[in-house]
Amino acid sequence: MDLERRDEALPVLAGRREWIGLSVLTLACLVYVMDLTVLHLAVPQLSADLEPTSAQLLWIIDIYGFVVAGSLITMGTLGDRIGRRRLLMIGASSFAAVSLLAAFSTSAGMLIASRALMGVAGATLAPSTLSLIFTMFQDPKQRSVAIGWWIAAFSAGSAVGPVLGGLLLEHFWWGSVFLLALPVMALLVVLGPRVLPEYRDPDAGRLDLRSAGMSLVAMLAVIYGLKEIAQDGPSWPAVLVILAGVVLGALFVRRQRSLADPLIDLPLFRVRTFNVSLAANLLAIFVIVGYALFVAQYLQLVLELSPLTAGLWSLPGAAAFIVGSTAAPRFVHRIRPGAVLGVGLTLGAVGLAILAQVGVWGGLWVVVASSVVISLALAPVFNVTTELIVSSAPPERAGSASGISETASELGGALGIALLGSIGTAVYRARVGDAIPAGIPDGVAQATLDTLGAARAATEPLGETGAALLEVARQAFTSGLRVTAAVSAVIAVAVAIPAARLLRRVSPLSEGDPGVGVEQPGGTPAGLTDSR
Repeated sequence: MDLERRDEALPVLAGRREWIGLSVLTLACLVYVMDLTVLHLAVPQLSADLEPTSAQLLWIIDIYGFVVAGSLITMGTLGDRIGRRRLLMIGASSFAAVSLLAAFSTSAGMLIASRALMGVAGATLAPSTLSLIFTMFQDPKQRSVAIGWWIAAFSAGSAVGPVLGGLLLEHFWWGSVFLLALPVMALLVVLGPRVLPEYRDPDAGRLDLRSAGMSLVAMLAVIYGLKEIAQDGPSWPAVLVILAGVVLGALFVRRQRSLADPLIDLPLFRVRTFNVSLAANLLAIFVIVGYALFVAQYLQLVLELSPLTAGLWSLPGAAAFIVGSTAAPRFVHRIRPGAVLGVGLTLGAVGLAILAQVGVWGGLWVVVASSVVISLALAPVFNVTTELIVSSAPPERAGSASGISETASELGGALGIALLGSIGTAVYRARVGDAIPAGIPDGVAQATLDTLGAARAATEPLGETGAALLEVARQAFTSGLRVTAAVSAVIAVAVAIPAARLLRRVSPLSEGDPGVGVEQPGGTPAGLTDSR
C-alpha cells in the first residue's frame, strides 16, 4: 500500500514529445529577444530609406520593448484564461504577420505602428512558453533542465541577433532583419498543436480590460521615463512621467483588491519565497544589463573595434551564460536555493570587481574574462529565481506568475540602464570637464562632455589637439566603467546576503515545488519547510 502511494506521488517524466516541444519554445524565445537588438544594425539603412525624424527614429527603436514590457502581465493572465497554447499560437501567427508588415514598411509611421503591434504579439511568447514548461515538465530535475534551456535561448538570441542581422544587411535591404522571425514562427504554428499541451484555468473569470490598460500605461510611463533619464540625464519631465506611472501602478494594485478576478494574484506577494526571488531576479538583471551597456561602448569607442569584431568578442560571455544555464540543473536541484543565490551573486560580484580593474590591469582580456565569470555566476541565479517565482503560484495561475517574472526582468533592465548609466555618465562628465584645455571651441567641448561617441566625431577635425582630447574622453569613459562595475559589485553582494538568509530554509528544488501561492493553515506555503 505504501509503495502504491509512493508511486502515485512520483511526477510523470517528460518524453520525446515534451522535449521536441521545448526546442520549439526555445526557438520562439530566441526570435523574441533577437527583435530587441537586431534593428540597431539596420538604423543607417532605414534612416536613408524612410527618412524618419530623430523622434521617430527613437520610437522605431524603442516602441517594441516598451509595449512588450507593458503587456507581459496582461498576456500571462490571458493565457491562464483562454489557454496557454492557444494564446501562443495566436501570438506566433500575429508576430509573423506583423514582422512581414514591418519588413515592407513604406514610412516611419508605418514602421512604428508595426513595431508596436510586434510588441503586443511578442508579449505572448515569454509568459506562455514559461508557463507551458511548468505544465510539460512535472519532474523537478527535468523542469530545471528545461528552464535552463529556456533561459539560454534569451542569451543566444541577444548574441546571435546582431551576427545574423549583420550578415543579412550585407546582402539585402534593412527590412530583411524582420524576416528572420517567419520560419521560426511558422514552425511553432505547425508543430505547436502536435507537441505542446493545452492548459487553462478551469475557473477563470473574465479579463478586466481596464486593469489591462492601467498596467500597460503604468509600465510604459515608468520605462519611458527611465529611458529618458538614461539618454539625457535626470530631468523634471522624465521624473514626472515616472511618478505618474507609479501612481497609476498603485491605483492598478488598489483595483485588483476589489476585483473577483484580478489581473495579478496579489496573495503571491505575501509569500516570502516569491518576493525574495522576484527581487533577486530583478536586481540581477539590473546589474548585468547595466554593466553590459558600458562594455559594448568600451569595445567600440575605447578599443576601436568594429561592430562585428566587438560582437564576436562578446560571444564568450554569451556562450558562458548558455553553458551556465544548461549546466545549472546538474547541481541546483540538490542545493538549497538560498545557497545558490548567495554563492552565485557573490561570484558575480567577483567578476564585476575584475571588470572594475579595466584600464588598470588591461583592456580586452579583462572585459572578456570578467564577462565569462559574471555569466557563469549569474546563470544559475536566473534558473533558480525563475523556477521559484513561477512555482510559488498554483498551476492555474502560472501564466500570471510568468508575466510578473518577465515584467520584473524588463523593469530591472530599464532601471539598470537608467541608474547605472547615469552614474557612469556623471563620472565621465566630471572627469572630462576637469580636463578640457583652454582654447577648445565651445561646440567641441560641449560635444565631448555629452558622450564619448559625440566626442570622437567632434574632435576629429582638430588634429593632434583633438586626438589628445579624445584620449582624455576615453580615459574618462573607462573611469565611468570602473565605477559602474564597482557599484554593481556592491549591489550584487548586498542582494546575495539577504537572499541567502531569507531563503536558507527553503528546500532544494528536487524535493518538490518549493512554494505555491496557497497558504497552509499554519501560514507556511505548501512545499516550503519555512517561508519566513
